[in-house]
Amino acid sequence: MRHTKNETQHHTLTRLITAHDRRQPVTITYLKEEKDDTGRKTGRLIETVRTIEIHDFAPSQAGDILVKALDRETGEMRSWRLDRIQAYTIHRTAYVIETPATTDKPARTTGLNTVTVLYPVDCPLAARVQLLADALAA
Repeated sequence: MRHTKNETQHHTLTRLITAHDRRQPVTITYLKEEKDDTGRKTGRLIETVRTIEIHDFAPSQAGDILVKALDRETGEMRSWRLDRIQAYTIHRTAYVIETPATTDKPARTTGLNTVTVLYPVDCPLAARVQLLADALAA
């Protein structure tokens, strides 16, 4: 298990991109915002553990890096903020959840910016991370 407090966000992102490329699931210890009985956020962060299958990375409108992945517990596509991941373990197994079928019309997402990053075919991982970081900063 790797603790994110012991490494830079750049290293964490690099390792998660590698797991994505290799189609390896990741178990994360994550701080999520607690909700009360009515479903309203309380502002208190609670720790949760999830095993996810990463499918994409994107910036939020606030500038946070989001990890978009299928949650193995629920089978739903969810987003996790990279800065709230406390620890993670990359598994040696492969993805087991089938990716949901895409529709002809792309889903309309509100509240998120999107960044398209094109990589050369032989682009090394470190260069891809830097290209992504530059695109997110722009």
